[in-house]
Amino acid sequence: MCANILAAVAWPYANGPRHIGHVSGFGVPSDVFARFMRMSGHRVLMVSGSDCHGTAISVKADQEGLTAQQCAEKYHRIIAKDLQGLGLSYDLYTETMTDNHAHVVQEIFRTLHSNGYLVKHSELAAFEAGTGRTLPDRYIEGTCPFCGYDDARGDQCDHCGRQLDATDLVNPHSKTTGAVPEFRETEHFFLDLPALATSLTEWIDTRTDWRPNVLKFSHNLLDELRPRPITRDLDWGVPVPVEGWQDNPMKSIYVWFDAVIGYLSASIEWARRSGHPEAWKDFWTGGQEQSYYFMGKDNIVFHSVIWPGILLGVDGEGDKGGEQSQELGHLDLPTEIVSSEFLTMSGSKVSNSRGATIFVGDFLRDFGPDALRYFIAVAGPENQDTDFTWDEFVRRVNFELANEWGNLVNRSVSMAFKNCGQIPAAGELTDDDTELLEASRGAFETVGELLGHAKFKAAITEAMRIVGLANAYISAQEPWKLKDDPARRDTVLHVALQVVSDCNTLLTPFLPHASQQVYQALGGEGIWAAMPEMVEVEENGRSYPVLQGDYAAEKAHWASEPIAVGRPLSKPSPIVHKIDPKLAETGPEWAPISTD
Repeated sequence: MCANILAAVAWPYANGPRHIGHVSGFGVPSDVFARFMRMSGHRVLMVSGSDCHGTAISVKADQEGLTAQQCAEKYHRIIAKDLQGLGLSYDLYTETMTDNHAHVVQEIFRTLHSNGYLVKHSELAAFEAGTGRTLPDRYIEGTCPFCGYDDARGDQCDHCGRQLDATDLVNPHSKTTGAVPEFRETEHFFLDLPALATSLTEWIDTRTDWRPNVLKFSHNLLDELRPRPITRDLDWGVPVPVEGWQDNPMKSIYVWFDAVIGYLSASIEWARRSGHPEAWKDFWTGGQEQSYYFMGKDNIVFHSVIWPGILLGVDGEGDKGGEQSQELGHLDLPTEIVSSEFLTMSGSKVSNSRGATIFVGDFLRDFGPDALRYFIAVAGPENQDTDFTWDEFVRRVNFELANEWGNLVNRSVSMAFKNCGQIPAAGELTDDDTELLEASRGAFETVGELLGHAKFKAAITEAMRIVGLANAYISAQEPWKLKDDPARRDTVLHVALQVVSDCNTLLTPFLPHASQQVYQALGGEGIWAAMPEMVEVEENGRSYPVLQGDYAAEKAHWASEPIAVGRPLSKPSPIVHKIDPKLAETGPEWAPISTD
């Protein structure tokens, strides 16, 4: 049965190029899931964009001698290009500097305010010593007062998962300068999470099938909910739509509140760009759609508790009641939070700020998209922190992707081309033939079940198991020795090509670029796996890129489809290129060799 599936993908900050740790958390998992769901016949809306507001942008802009807008525009363009190169099949990848986004954020703010879920409080806010600029919670680090973790941030501790304020930290200091921040009293709006706690708890208690790490973080947060600030002393952000605040250039909506609403605003923008302005509602209302949110574990708090809390408050379902937005109506809560752990290097989180940085663009230039996609899927941080090493990367690509999958495709197609020039017909099948074909067909249910539950590592492992069976089959049958028995030779080659076709379908969500090559190597024509396109759009005299794609035109479907006997074949080109084994020790010249 066809369903409407929302794939809501975390919004990366536009304060620098993205690194492989980012795309391990939000990028590749979301695309594997979205591609599988489309292949299975579901209607998918995959949205995200660059998070362009906040102090992180202002700090980077100062460093580069740019305005905040110029800085965000620069890095949005770089990020969009990298995500396109990785093949992430967004229906819309946009940015938070649009009029549409500001309007939706302010509508959510006004509705929460009207319903009583925004309250004003004075608090001690952190300011950068010397510059007087407000410091966002994530730019303040120190020791967690609960568990003693040394790298806790001013909004939460990634070690124990507790929600924090910057003033809670022991020995707080600025992440950018190392200086002790100045704390001054200032007035802000707070989201009244305690007034939403009962509704949140009742809802989260129904989420029994979420990943264990997400449930653990969520329940820890529910135990100590407190009002959370949603405005900041900052001149770069969405204006606060309240009388007495909206004309104040030094007050804006806090970037975390701004960003989570981006899933909704991007869906609305997509609908308008598609020519069907109300189409977004198919993915947000009615209770029949399913919504999956993809992120790294440091963003769980915003998606499993705070964003649902906002949605409940906008719907008037908390302790204070209230009315729904007349413009937006009822908005459904998330179906599942798909959170990954951290990708590390020698135990240190891959991070722009901590010295262990491997940028996506550099990686794509030297190794291409599918090598990275494969590594993330088969060895990434799906359920636990995973240490990236060049040795493991080279081993996975050379000995698994190239030797197993690339070799299977190359020798199967090459032998069929050399001996037949086309896809040969099968004669009488032996038990070995039938056993392999049944295993290949049966993998669609197994792998599909795993992908449907976002178990990507187990899914690609099962797909590669079939690849291994096919290689073993060819080695055992030795079709190169069957010159005197062409009927049997052709049967073996037919079976091998059928399994190559099946495995290509099974691997398409993971390896869309290679899958297009395999499809063509088997004589296929047209688009097997569609890729995102970068389109330049204009608003208020400003030009910026968005990613979108026509994925309905692709021919990939989640099923074992009989190969076309008699279809002409040509000599295949290598599907996977091996990596120089010398890189196993140090990686390429541009790669960091130290995490200090």
